[in-house]
Amino acid sequence: MTSSTPPSYPFRSRREIHRNEPRTYSDADLHPDSDEEATARTGRATDPAAGHPGRHRPSGAGRAGAAVPGSRTKAAARAGARRGAVLGTATAAERASVPHRSAVAQESDDAPGQGDAPASIESDFPWPSSTRSRRSTPKKRRAAASEGKAEPRREHPGPSAHTAEIPAVGRSDADGADQEEAFEEETTGMRSRRLARERQAAKKRRFWRRVRSFFVLVIVLAMVGGAGYLAVRQLRSSANQTAQDDFPGPGTEAVSVTIEENSTGRDIGKTLVDAGVVKSVGAFIRQFEKSKAATSIRPGTYSMRLQMSAAEALAALLDETNRTDNTITVIPGTTIWQVKAKIADIMGVSEDEVQRALDDAEAIGLPAEANGKAEGWLLPGTYEVDPEDTPTTVVKRMVAGTVAELAEMGVADADRETVLIKASIVDGEGYIKRYQPMIARVIENRLADPDGETRGRLEMDSTVQYGVGKSGGVPDATAIADDNPYNTRLHAGLPPTPIGQPSRDAISAVVNPAQGTWLYFTTVNLDTGETLFADNFAEQMENQKKFQDYCASHEGKC
Repeated sequence: MTSSTPPSYPFRSRREIHRNEPRTYSDADLHPDSDEEATARTGRATDPAAGHPGRHRPSGAGRAGAAVPGSRTKAAARAGARRGAVLGTATAAERASVPHRSAVAQESDDAPGQGDAPASIESDFPWPSSTRSRRSTPKKRRAAASEGKAEPRREHPGPSAHTAEIPAVGRSDADGADQEEAFEEETTGMRSRRLARERQAAKKRRFWRRVRSFFVLVIVLAMVGGAGYLAVRQLRSSANQTAQDDFPGPGTEAVSVTIEENSTGRDIGKTLVDAGVVKSVGAFIRQFEKSKAATSIRPGTYSMRLQMSAAEALAALLDETNRTDNTITVIPGTTIWQVKAKIADIMGVSEDEVQRALDDAEAIGLPAEANGKAEGWLLPGTYEVDPEDTPTTVVKRMVAGTVAELAEMGVADADRETVLIKASIVDGEGYIKRYQPMIARVIENRLADPDGETRGRLEMDSTVQYGVGKSGGVPDATAIADDNPYNTRLHAGLPPTPIGQPSRDAISAVVNPAQGTWLYFTTVNLDTGETLFADNFAEQMENQKKFQDYCASHEGKC
């Protein structure tokens, strides 16, 4: 008996494997010429009665355990087909080694109408699954066999010439059905177990996600609760502290409070506590530190109320309508006659009365090295005038401030007058801070070389102007020709007194002058204060030319 040899590249899809369908050969001959060729190829004769080649319909009884003749089911055929498909890839020697049934059984199989019908499969060219009829289940086949009935066989709708029967080796139809059922059950069981494992894993993941979410929620709630508790506790603590060291406000009867110049927040708080305005310095400091505008509180006398809250007291100090305008401000570089006029105006007295106070050196605390002249000893700043003040008490505070400043900067008592003279010239010549140490060096270089190019004369315009009763500006020919002790163009050395009230920066520049060999300097731009320095007269003339060009282009400026 011959069998069809499959090609060397069989293909069997996953669907065919799970549905137990035979392999499909893409290079098989789908159109045989005749039934003889099909018979020669399959080794089976065509059964005209069945309408399909190679299929027998035996009339005799089969082997024990087989179905009723003619009742071979389509499922059994597919089981045999699967077996044949597996064996189809074996070599001829391997097929010969498969155990066959006995000769008697084979003879009974070969005899028409006797024995069990040989297991058959689809031909090498099965029809697509879409054209197949639904196969019967193993349960239906076993039910039909137990009732002695053969389940109707459903044939392919395709041509009978393209199907052939390949006998199953070493197994019966019942074995094929059982194996097919076992295969389907095993496949279904594996899928079910895999799905069960996946569901179990997904269930565990969901469980642990819920656990993590729960703990995260607990932590967040704990943090929010803790923050809320601390906030409430802080608010209660602040409220209790406020109730203990602060008045509720808004205050009772009116009272006047004087804030001194250069007072810190703590100084102001102490002044308010002493006047009975606020309850404690700590309460005022808390409000002072909260307000960015608190540092702008000006010295002066303010109209306040007794037993005010710290917040209301601070607001009253920042309100200029509560401040009495009775302050005297001394600007750096101002002359003594300018200060005298301000004192007389603010205090409502005559300038002669103020001059008598200035001339009383002992009453105002003027040092001996000042030689009885208060010029230069009136410390720049703002001074609050109380109703009990007199011109003498006001000037005395100014002189005491200068003495304290010189001592703080380490100036010896014998050098105090000299330092104030030089510093007043520095302020008069250059108000820009970065040039002041260089101007101080020019003064030192000129004084140190009385026989040099400048012959020891300072030649400062500020001193010349002061000598004729002017402040600032450029001296004219009349001022330059005026022979007075302050005309440093005519007289060598320092003037007899300071020419104004020097600033702290100017005093510092004189104490620590810059290093250089300059003998001249010229301000070439009165708008920006630009100043050029020169070592000799030739360079100075070039710088003077720049200043003349500026004056020519800015009429009325010089």
